[in-house]
Amino acid sequence: MDKTLSTILPQFISYLQEKDRSPSTILAYRSDLEQLIDFLANQRNKSLPEQVMAADLEGFRDILLSQKYTAKSTSRKLNAVKTFFRYLKDEGHVMEDHSKEVGHPKIEPSIPKFLSPIEYRALRDVVRQDIRIAAIVELILQTGVRISEVASLKIDNVKKDNVIVEAYATQPERKIELNGAAREAVEEYLRVRPESDSPHLFVSKNGKPLAVRNIRAAIDRYMAKAEVPNYSVNDLRTTFIVENLRRGVDLVTISTAVGHKRLSTTERYLELAKSKEPGKKQKLEEL
Repeated sequence: MDKTLSTILPQFISYLQEKDRSPSTILAYRSDLEQLIDFLANQRNKSLPEQVMAADLEGFRDILLSQKYTAKSTSRKLNAVKTFFRYLKDEGHVMEDHSKEVGHPKIEPSIPKFLSPIEYRALRDVVRQDIRIAAIVELILQTGVRISEVASLKIDNVKKDNVIVEAYATQPERKIELNGAAREAVEEYLRVRPESDSPHLFVSKNGKPLAVRNIRAAIDRYMAKAEVPNYSVNDLRTTFIVENLRRGVDLVTISTAVGHKRLSTTERYLELAKSKEPGKKQKLEEL
């Protein structure tokens, strides 16, 4: 009996895990592919890999766009689809990888957003009573870590003067300076952290590692309460970069902290920060 896309999906997820893809990537791929499989079954009456043609995948792309998914979100979902179909061909489930014929939607370049000092101070004020989320906000503002890296942080990763982001996917391990504001916020949270066997720093009330989606939802909620609803958690990371550039911190120090693979990626923020030339300070600024 031929294997269906639904029965192959768990095998593909195991393959991603063996390839050491990040948990957030695997979670997103699973969700995206379940969405594709549902579309193919209900809209195209197809469940077997060899039944799927380029036109079916183009239909999936186009219906996402019609459902108001952004071009960027649609393109990300299409990346999951293309990775899945490469896997199907490599494993002999299909003779041809028809996803190669499917083009990505055109993405208009967006300008990164960042909070002004008044805005991130307003966020601090409203989040102050939620010690856990306050610590997360402070960590991102003071170190520039990604939301997925926050969720993956372990208690042992936080030292007196630095925080260690463990290696994952294509990212090598990196050590980021931990200033007084971030350290105090983490220490305050540790005093009220629920008892848990989990090595993760941030846990739920039940002691389970705090998921990225829960962190994002909580910060979105506080953004709205602080009357800065047009920002997201990712904009806190941009704020870290822009503020440090404005205060004269050199590109290498910032790039190393945020984990940019290329210095040119960090250089792009100079215009955003309205800095005519890179600074020379080799110590991160406290926001």
